[in-house]
Amino acid sequence: MGALTDIRLDEYLKLSQVEKGAYLKRDGRLFHVLFAQQFGREDLESLGRLATRIRFIAKTKEGMDFLRNVLSDKRAMLYFSQPSTRTFLSFCAACQILGITTGEVRDTSTSSELKGESREDSVRTFSSYFDLIIMRSEIGGLAERMAWTLSNTERPVPIINAGSGKDQHPTQALLDIYTLQRSFETTGGIDGKTIMFVGDLARGRTVRSLSLLLLNYSDVRQYFVAPEGYQIGSDILQTLDKAGVRYKLSSDFHALIPEADAIYMTRVQDEWDKTDGKPAVSFDRGRYSFGVEDLKRLKEKAVLMHPFPRRTEIDPAVDHDPRAVYWRQMRNGMWIRAALIATIFGREKVIDEHAASKV
Repeated sequence: MGALTDIRLDEYLKLSQVEKGAYLKRDGRLFHVLFAQQFGREDLESLGRLATRIRFIAKTKEGMDFLRNVLSDKRAMLYFSQPSTRTFLSFCAACQILGITTGEVRDTSTSSELKGESREDSVRTFSSYFDLIIMRSEIGGLAERMAWTLSNTERPVPIINAGSGKDQHPTQALLDIYTLQRSFETTGGIDGKTIMFVGDLARGRTVRSLSLLLLNYSDVRQYFVAPEGYQIGSDILQTLDKAGVRYKLSSDFHALIPEADAIYMTRVQDEWDKTDGKPAVSFDRGRYSFGVEDLKRLKEKAVLMHPFPRRTEIDPAVDHDPRAVYWRQMRNGMWIRAALIATIFGREKVIDEHAASKV
């Protein structure tokens, strides 16, 4: 399969996400990161191992000095036209760990877009100054259109999709998978586990991306628990059906807690209500919240996750329980994103060799 230079944009956009993923490499290696579907199990395992090695190296000053030279020859633009705290900061920290110099645009009212410049021209401008563009946008599909555009210029620059409309959030899914890998290290791994998603699943791009990444594992059961009007989209269910994945749709969260090996809580994403053009659906949020009393129903080896920000979905009093891994999950984002960036630039071997020399 070729690269994005070998296909017209209109032909590329007609492809399925899996088919598109085959075009996102350059010279045989990872280049653009746009969809969860572009990662296979081997990719996920390799990135997880590399993230753990970077964590190991970063424990000492000598190690941090080494890491800061891994990509000190590169520059990255963080173009976040949609509000973000964790994703922005974890990418920023990941770049700092690897010695990458960063620039940022977080408010388009301070950029030339205020003068009428298009998003496309803005991104093309960034590619003149930086070696990597990490972008988060409320506009679905913008990252992939710009990936094709930049691939077909005299200075191709990789793009990492840090959140695209309500479509996907692939690097959040990578940190979620890494968290599951670490959480189930002593209990047989992710294979055979039951993963439950709870809350606003219709608009939760983190849920969509993780659900698709889980297709790389064997006999994983997926439960989707949501109030009416917030259930997971039919496109995801069709993909699961095609893959032969067992799943369950429900609105009774508390009854299903004992069956879950991992519970992935989400908030109601009411920031989309205005753009959706329809009123929010009201429901009893207590029915989709996890409290201290629910710890008794949770398996001893299960884990509780949340992509944040949280509202009332998880009582802060639950934070002390070792099964509540969402703070660790958040920190994992920094390590897995550092591993991803190092892989894009082909520096994983240097990191592996350094880690091996310290064992």
